[in-house]
Amino acid sequence: MRRPVVLRLQAALGTLALAAATGVVLSMPEAAAAAGGATGYATQNGGTTGGAGGQTVRATTGTAIHQALCGRASSSTPITIEVEGTINHGNTSKVSGDSCNTAADKIELKQISNVTLVGVGNGAVFDQLGIHIREASNIVIQNVTVRNVKKSGSPTSNGGDAIGMESDVRNVWVDHTTLEASGGESEGYDGLFDMKANTQYVTLSYSTLRNSGRGGLIGSSESDVSNGYVTFHHNLYENIDSRAPLLRGGTAHMYNNHYKGLSKSGINSRAGAKAKVDSNYFEDSKDVLGTFYTDAAGSWQVSGNIYDNVTWSQPGEDNNPAGPDPQSNTSVSIPYSYPLDDASCVPDVVSATAGANKGLKVSDGSCTPQSPDPTDPTDPTDPDPTDPPTGTNLSIGAGSDGSSKASGTSYGDVRDGDLGTYWSPAGTTGSVSVKWSSATTVAKINIREAAGSAGTIGSYRVLNHDSGAVLASGSGAGVIGFQAVSLKKITFEITGASGTPRIAEFETYAG
Repeated sequence: MRRPVVLRLQAALGTLALAAATGVVLSMPEAAAAAGGATGYATQNGGTTGGAGGQTVRATTGTAIHQALCGRASSSTPITIEVEGTINHGNTSKVSGDSCNTAADKIELKQISNVTLVGVGNGAVFDQLGIHIREASNIVIQNVTVRNVKKSGSPTSNGGDAIGMESDVRNVWVDHTTLEASGGESEGYDGLFDMKANTQYVTLSYSTLRNSGRGGLIGSSESDVSNGYVTFHHNLYENIDSRAPLLRGGTAHMYNNHYKGLSKSGINSRAGAKAKVDSNYFEDSKDVLGTFYTDAAGSWQVSGNIYDNVTWSQPGEDNNPAGPDPQSNTSVSIPYSYPLDDASCVPDVVSATAGANKGLKVSDGSCTPQSPDPTDPTDPTDPDPTDPPTGTNLSIGAGSDGSSKASGTSYGDVRDGDLGTYWSPAGTTGSVSVKWSSATTVAKINIREAAGSAGTIGSYRVLNHDSGAVLASGSGAGVIGFQAVSLKKITFEITGASGTPRIAEFETYAG
């Protein structure tokens, strides 16, 4: 069974009306994360599920993100915020409320819990605007880009950290993100991924960190040693000066990461920290592991790593490189299971999976990137797409419409019972709906592609058009089941395709 499964947004009926002075917040259904979505240390201490079980809203501005947080019943009410577009200083303002504590110059996840931020659609970019997690727990950040956050110059945000955690933070999973700067401290930038002041149980997975002087740290000083239990896996560190990461106290587990172009130092274990370093690929870099810039030593356990064109400095009073032949000097017990790719294939696997907008691909330890499983929000068993449902096709005699149609096609062709006719969108994506004059109970649909177009449909969503609820999501045509719902209009929305889809029939069934 595939362990590193991506967060699954599951939906049921429900609405959350949030007024937005700027940006757009759409009313969406309840959401839940699939069990086992998080990996590494984020699975410990009760696990990390983010907004699972809460409602889902859409935000296209920073202000709308803050409004979503402030519109909850309490600071712990679960919520998933789907983010699309560019979030910046111009569209991010402070919002007040009993369930939030926000600020104008950053995305503030402060004194809250049970929140998911996930990029959707054409992508989510936090431009010169950092994400600050403080006195918070059970947070998921997935499929977003955070770039060029500055601590000096203009504009400034979040102390210069792309993602920064501090002050009693627990259980954070950051997955499939791109964190990048355009230089080092002299250009105004700080860390890409920092944890301070008692931050614990964190996983950074399938992410790209690049073009920065500082990759990130655990502990802000030699006395800030209450942080730890952090997992880093299947990440790309590229064109980084140092801190990949810097560890002060605590325990960290690094496996299947690709480190490329580290110019000064890499994993810097110091002040009593312990690092378990498994099957990583270090390339074209210097001093990728050891204790650097201090006489307060840390330790490491190494296995299965590849050192490709790695250079090592000479040991000194404040310099203790692990190489040129790294050996273990401690033992670290890992409390969770994890699939481990061989280090030799890590560059290829990480290249195909790490970063935002990579399709949330993961690895199951076989050195082969895997696409996320199609999910049915209400039925754990996917129907067999080759086994049509029985009963009356409710689409016959119903109405239909959609978002667009290609020349020579008709919305009505999806409900005429004729596999020789079909509807196509004007491009590769679009939606088609079946509708009735009175409420009709539907629990299953069957999407039949026209001859010669089988396999064209990629990702999709099935929507209750009356309420906006997402009934199901996944990929490919065929039978799709969901919890029975009474509605007047149901929509099949194609969000990804390998060509122009051709739907011959959009069949609907009561059971």
